[in-house]
Amino acid sequence: MNASARTRTAAAGFATLALLALGACSSDDSDMSGSSEETMTEESPMAEDDMSEDMEDEDMESDDMESDMAMDPAANLVGSGCEAYAEEVPDGAGSIEGMSTDPVAVAASNNPMLTTLTAAVSGELNPDVNLVDTLNGDEFTVFAPVDDAFEAVDADTIDTLSTDADLLTSVLTYHVVPGQILPEDIAGEHETVQGETVEVTGSGDDLMVDDANVVCGGVMTQNATVYLIDSVLMPSM
Repeated sequence: MNASARTRTAAAGFATLALLALGACSSDDSDMSGSSEETMTEESPMAEDDMSEDMEDEDMESDDMESDMAMDPAANLVGSGCEAYAEEVPDGAGSIEGMSTDPVAVAASNNPMLTTLTAAVSGELNPDVNLVDTLNGDEFTVFAPVDDAFEAVDADTIDTLSTDADLLTSVLTYHVVPGQILPEDIAGEHETVQGETVEVTGSGDDLMVDDANVVCGGVMTQNATVYLIDSVLMPSM
């Protein structure tokens, strides 16, 4: 073989090696790129799963707090008469626990300490005044006179209320404040559904609403916070 032939053979060999080297590099780059993409694809769902699990944990903690509150309807009770109330109505639909499962007008109707109030709001005292659907239809704070409170009202006033629908409605709605207010926030003036304000003074077991003493407050129903009081509140006439 002459020198010229040997030179051409060597050149062809070098060219072949160069092509093989380029092919190997390209293959390595492709493998690395594919591996990187697969790693990112595999890791992304894991990150999403972690975030999802964190959100689920937070939701479970919130549900647990709400469940704890629902399991203890006596958690916010205040008033020197709460113990007597629990003794008089220890269980059943009218008890502290039982009232928490019903809307407020239904809950009051089951409470043997609130029979006169129930008659007044349900059309029994005056057939032209029935506030049951209204009271059950939104969130309220209700100052609920016990039966002894109505017994202290003179007979002439009761007779007037039984025939004067506007006056009875005014008196009843003067006992209702929009929104649920817990004992820790109840002190101060509050505008009633009737339009005038009531003033709550004192704290703890010594709360008063205008001139009425709170017998037992913070009684929960499905849609209201109830304060049993020992006097009937009277708006300005």
